[in-house]
Amino acid sequence: MVIYFTEKNWLLLIESVTSHGPVDAKRYDELSKLFKDCTAGLVFISAFPTRKVFIKYQEVIAWETEVWIADAPTHMIHFNGSRFLGPYFEG
Repeated sequence: MVIYFTEKNWLLLIESVTSHGPVDAKRYDELSKLFKDCTAGLVFISAFPTRKVFIKYQEVIAWETEVWIADAPTHMIHFNGSRFLGPYFEG
């Protein structure tokens, strides 16, 4: 799913784990290349239905991404990096 957050000029790239799998290092690279010419900041999010499903994939989640779990919808998990819920710019 792609959501454009106009107030911040961000593209939220949300992967549903049940349909494609989480944003792992390979998927992070694929999406980065696909959106390389995009002027909006890219935010990578893996969406899980439950914590139990998240636990199965936690070791492959890419750094500098976010995790959202449906059974705890008001919370997110941040996978390292210098910021929480925002794009990372190279350079």
